[in-house]
Amino acid sequence: MAERILIVDDDPVQRRDLCRILEPVAAALGFAIVAAGTADEALAVLAGPDGEGIAAVIVDPGAAGPGSMDTIGAIGAAAALRPVIVQTEQDSAHAALRAGGTDLVVKPASAGQFEAAIRNALKVNALESEIYRIGRRPPGSFGLPDIVARSAAMQRVVALGERAAGSNIPIVIEGEPGAGKELVARAIHGSSARSAGPFVPVNCGAIPESLVEPTLFGDAGSSPAGAAAGNPGSIHDAQGGTLFLDDVGALSPQAQLALLRTLQAGDLEVAGSRRPAGAGIRLISATSRSMIDLVRQGRFREDLYYRLNVFPVPVPPLRERTDDIPLLVDYFLLRFSGEENASIDGVTPAAMALLSAYDWPGNVREFERAMFRAVLQCGSGDLDVDHFPQITAQSGLAVSPLRPAEPRRLRRAQEATGRVAAPGSASVSLFEPMPARLPDAIPVLSENGDVRPLEEVEADLIRFALEHYRGRMSEVARRLKIGRSTLYRRMKELQLAAAE
Repeated sequence: MAERILIVDDDPVQRRDLCRILEPVAAALGFAIVAAGTADEALAVLAGPDGEGIAAVIVDPGAAGPGSMDTIGAIGAAAALRPVIVQTEQDSAHAALRAGGTDLVVKPASAGQFEAAIRNALKVNALESEIYRIGRRPPGSFGLPDIVARSAAMQRVVALGERAAGSNIPIVIEGEPGAGKELVARAIHGSSARSAGPFVPVNCGAIPESLVEPTLFGDAGSSPAGAAAGNPGSIHDAQGGTLFLDDVGALSPQAQLALLRTLQAGDLEVAGSRRPAGAGIRLISATSRSMIDLVRQGRFREDLYYRLNVFPVPVPPLRERTDDIPLLVDYFLLRFSGEENASIDGVTPAAMALLSAYDWPGNVREFERAMFRAVLQCGSGDLDVDHFPQITAQSGLAVSPLRPAEPRRLRRAQEATGRVAAPGSASVSLFEPMPARLPDAIPVLSENGDVRPLEEVEADLIRFALEHYRGRMSEVARRLKIGRSTLYRRMKELQLAAAE
């Protein structure tokens, strides 16, 4: 049976019209249409035997009556990771998204708008679905041999992981954001004697401080507002398996003390109850910050640090294991080509050299997203340099006098893409017009997802303009619509050197 799009609308006339509009759109995307007249009917379809065949849901909040936003949330929860597209009025758009809608289409909407919304929602969900599928893999099905490890640096990680998997000692996995710390933790769990037990991840940095202790240790009905009464806690859930504490350095002093007591006593004390329960767990922690620095700053307990940091496993950043990039390319090509029904044959030598030359500040997470975008842009044939516009823009493929610290890496990227002649070949003028860059060459978000300070964005913009106009200060000032004296002053304040 073909995958279907579920339409939810309580108005029979509107439902019929919407089905008529969407039938050719769904057929073009390879889907069939199924309709529900009420929210209860929709929930029954999603929970029924054919629910797995629903690829996306389109809901009109009117189908829910007065409690429309609550029902959007209920449908979103029942749909799991499948997109829920809400057809709504303009003034209800934000409420619909907050309620659990993945995307929205403002009334009145055309067939083209629905098609674009469905395509975009399915693409965005592809990465989230893969992460979810990895988490749902049968216990023990992902182990250390499954890690991409051609480079000596990653082979060392695998070797340390194999030694760690053979014991129950606490492990701390260290590495930059996006380097794959949770993946290594899952692999150690899958290669250990506890592989048949649960793997319970807890992101310590994403939990409100008032809920950290109830999340870890549970409660007996006396938790703070917002915690579920009777919650047994993650330590209890991880019995017989592995508890993974991501960003462990973010734990509050109170939570650190409670965790220390649990490790010292070897049992679990549920808040509100005097009966201890055996804490038969394997503890793996991860951090992107220097734990010893946190200890020196008084932000992390020294005694807990030595309890956790019995066996450190450092995960190197991607820029230090470029030998792994060809294997990662093959892995992501196979995965994303299958998900997107693309016919990608491979990667050109120039594109491979570009991927190997780039620093990847976001590590494997950034690499994954770049490959995903490239597969979507290419569709068929070979991935080439032009399919990685964000990487070429950030790599500084045009010679940049403002980045003297990266000459060898820039030269490798320039030679790989043919933008600058290799030594011994015919020279290329450095004053030819710059290739166009995408508007998003200057990121507005930091690596942790926060909006960057205005001063940093301004510095990047001035730096970009200096590169783009080859250091011609009059032209830079004119294009930025500021005076030359203002430009020189801002460059001095931002510590930007003038182009040579």
